[in-house]
Amino acid sequence: LAIPYNTLKTMESLRGYRQRVYVERTKPLEQYTTEELYVRFCFGKADIEYLVNLLRPKLQHRTQRSHGLSVEDQILIALRFYACGTFYQVVGDYMGVVKSAVCDVVRDVSIALASLVNEFVSFPKDNQIAQAKRSFFLLGNMPNTIGAIDCTHVHIQAPRENEWEFMNRKGRHSINVQLVCDADLIITNCVVKWPGSVHDARILRECALYRDLQTNRPDGIILGDSAYPLLPWLMTPFLTANTPAQARFNTAHCRARCATERLNGVLKRRFACLNYLRAEPQKACNITLACIVLHNIATKRNVPLCADNDAPEPLGDPNQPPAFCQNEQTGHATRDAIRQELFLIQSTGHFKRTKFGELWEQ
Repeated sequence: LAIPYNTLKTMESLRGYRQRVYVERTKPLEQYTTEELYVRFCFGKADIEYLVNLLRPKLQHRTQRSHGLSVEDQILIALRFYACGTFYQVVGDYMGVVKSAVCDVVRDVSIALASLVNEFVSFPKDNQIAQAKRSFFLLGNMPNTIGAIDCTHVHIQAPRENEWEFMNRKGRHSINVQLVCDADLIITNCVVKWPGSVHDARILRECALYRDLQTNRPDGIILGDSAYPLLPWLMTPFLTANTPAQARFNTAHCRARCATERLNGVLKRRFACLNYLRAEPQKACNITLACIVLHNIATKRNVPLCADNDAPEPLGDPNQPPAFCQNEQTGHATRDAIRQELFLIQSTGHFKRTKFGELWEQ
């Protein structure tokens, strides 16, 4: 039987129904200049269009029912959250969407970006190793270097399960993220899954990169701090520099390894959300991976960073002891060879080509 219109309206009012009101959403790409977009979203117009085309296959809605968000809107909402790291409600009010929509968008965009990590994060190949060595040598006079490794903590809210596992040594809940980068701050390897209580050296020992480099020794070395073991392919500084040569080695090591310290600072200043995530661990890991992919995209596309946003983080705890010392003798032999070849040279004012394939100023 047909129900009269007035009866339907009465029934809706009794049930608490109300008519949907669609608010006109902001259009940042039309509203702001490129410089203003950098400030608000960390990316310019051309960069945002690149991200839209990149993620369209993963985020495109099949229909336009219920005024679904376009791919462009989803990217802008997620970028706004990554850039400021504030509450979903604040991001929603700024972008003209409800809080629940922001939550869904951040989740979906983060998963889409995280799925591209193997495409945008890769360890140097044969044709890239020479350039990596050259860049590190120019950075800190450290020869044969293809990467620098360090961990950084992404603080999160206390999780509902296994809360104690995520408590780091500073008493805060976090995800301990391992990053390897080159001298240009491009991330070449990452491990994003371990709770904050896990030691840096254990993360290294359990990762695929460690197994691969232990089996197939690379044509070069990676620099790490004293929290890591001394291995044939992983150089750590002398804990105590007893000779001028050891002191010079430590100085060059520190200058080259500062790349990873700068990376940690740039990453968290470009994406302020990584300073504290109000999210469960799995979602926090997806957001972190998304920011890693976006960082590499931004670096390769020369996206500018504000002048006061590239200060390095403080160095890690220098008193943190190495967790294990596998292959220590071989590692010592490799480090001593570098020290003997390069840092025991008397100043004579000319250049010498070393067995490591680099020009070294005597």
